[in-house]
Amino acid sequence: MNIFDIVGPVMVGPSSSHTAGAVRIGYISRKLLGEEISDAQIILHGSFALTGKGHGTDKALVAGLLGMKADDIRIPDSFDIATEQGMTFSFETADLGEVHPNTVLLRLTGRKKRKLEVTASSLGGGRIQVNSLDGLTVNFCGDYPTLIVHNQDQPGHVAEVTSMLSHKSINIATMQLFRSQRGADAVMVIECDQEIPEESLAWLMHLEGINKVTYLSLKEA
Repeated sequence: MNIFDIVGPVMVGPSSSHTAGAVRIGYISRKLLGEEISDAQIILHGSFALTGKGHGTDKALVAGLLGMKADDIRIPDSFDIATEQGMTFSFETADLGEVHPNTVLLRLTGRKKRKLEVTASSLGGGRIQVNSLDGLTVNFCGDYPTLIVHNQDQPGHVAEVTSMLSHKSINIATMQLFRSQRGADAVMVIECDQEIPEESLAWLMHLEGINKVTYLSLKEA
């Protein structure tokens, strides 16, 4: 445990869970999409839905989607800034099931027409957890460069991905494997100690049996 787990992050308030965590969810989702966002459908669950407006959760999420961080003084003006930049957004509430009370579902469309669906939760103290991508279960916090590979559940794909990382001298911090059912859709979530080169990501995207590659880079634009 470090000091930020106790006192919370440096942020524009009022709440580390409803504000700082919401900004981080938006920010990490934008990074996962990999391009500027043209449209965001934002579905709030639980406490986010009931008390989020009073805590500024709505403006915080939009701020993160614009690329702001939790200490950005422009967060209260995020709606106006989004409109100026041509990003459309909408809000609704829904019961997302057995998830953390501070959970949001984001349906994002990028300016280059890439699409991504993210479900994520704010855990308190500015910490978050990404729960699903494009409807498939994942579990990561956004603190490491993270490779997410959606693939067909067939032998050899894990070996291909890990061999590529080894060849590029990239150390794996954590690795998780999920699948919807045997022989159907599967996903690898690999948190790394180093950034993955763009050419390696492009190589993965063209492998037979790989449906989609999503990458969270922590490099600043």
